[in-house]
Amino acid sequence: MASHRRPKQPSRARVTVLTTAAAAAVALSAQAANAAPSEKPSKDEVKAKVDKLYEEAEQATEKFNGAKEKQQKLQKEISTIQDNVARGQEELNQLRDSIGLAAAAQYRTGTIDSSLQLFLSSNPNDYLDKASTADQLSAQQVEALKKIQEKQRELAQERAEASDKLKDLASTRTELGNKKKDIQGKLAEAQKLLNSLTAAERASLAAADARASRSASARVDLGNATAASARAQAAFDAAKTQLGKPYVYGATGTASYDCSGLTSWAYGQAGVSIPRTSQAQANAGTRIYSESQLQVGDLVLFYGDLHHVGLYAGNGMVLHAPRTGTVVRYESISDMPFQFGVRI
Repeated sequence: MASHRRPKQPSRARVTVLTTAAAAAVALSAQAANAAPSEKPSKDEVKAKVDKLYEEAEQATEKFNGAKEKQQKLQKEISTIQDNVARGQEELNQLRDSIGLAAAAQYRTGTIDSSLQLFLSSNPNDYLDKASTADQLSAQQVEALKKIQEKQRELAQERAEASDKLKDLASTRTELGNKKKDIQGKLAEAQKLLNSLTAAERASLAAADARASRSASARVDLGNATAASARAQAAFDAAKTQLGKPYVYGATGTASYDCSGLTSWAYGQAGVSIPRTSQAQANAGTRIYSESQLQVGDLVLFYGDLHHVGLYAGNGMVLHAPRTGTVVRYESISDMPFQFGVRI
């Protein structure tokens, strides 16, 4: 016989939940329909964002430069150690050969002593500990064995040092790759923002940039500042020959530069070796905290983390490689947060 049960009715709580959800969905749909489309950022807003990205890219660039410098230093140190190990192994082999020749001569005459046999058949590091046999060796053989022991210790230490430095090198290479990706990511994001502007807007920004550069050059020409020293003047004169060269992260000339690449190159032309990165250059001389005491050729450090550096050009101006998308040029010190100068 067929069942005549009544269909189960939805609970009151379930009806309430469904009704609430439906109402919320309708409300959200209405809000979405009535919401105003997002406004395109203005030219000035884009410029501000791009400038911020370029500053962050330059921060990463100086860290990249530091890792690259460390990598080069480690590679040189490892090469030196490996050369030392190769020479040491050759010396060790020669010492062993000399002992072997002595043993062979004694064997031929039937006079080889038990102590020398012990050395040739076991670890020489344990040999001299056996005082009962040491007195059977000639003074010359004892000296040779001591040299072998010392050379073995030296080689073990150098191989351990090389192993540690190789691990450090691998870590540094990883850091270098990460910094490079960081820089490229920020530059790509900045370019994407610039591409969102119209051709007219991009032209307007470029024209404003060019006007500022011409004005800065004119201010330098009006100045009559003296150099901090003959070498500072020589470094500044060298940097002036690079005006107009493009900024490229990690570059040290002469086709392109980053900020510390330009300053280190310029002082190199004056016969002065200074560190590669801006943070290291901050400790390369005497610090000058007053802008009024700066002289031509002094290094000028900017930003709290010292990630930017240029050369003082006189009349409140700095000669530097600013950032991606620009060239080596003059700008006002007031355009960036001045920290201090450094007199080399």
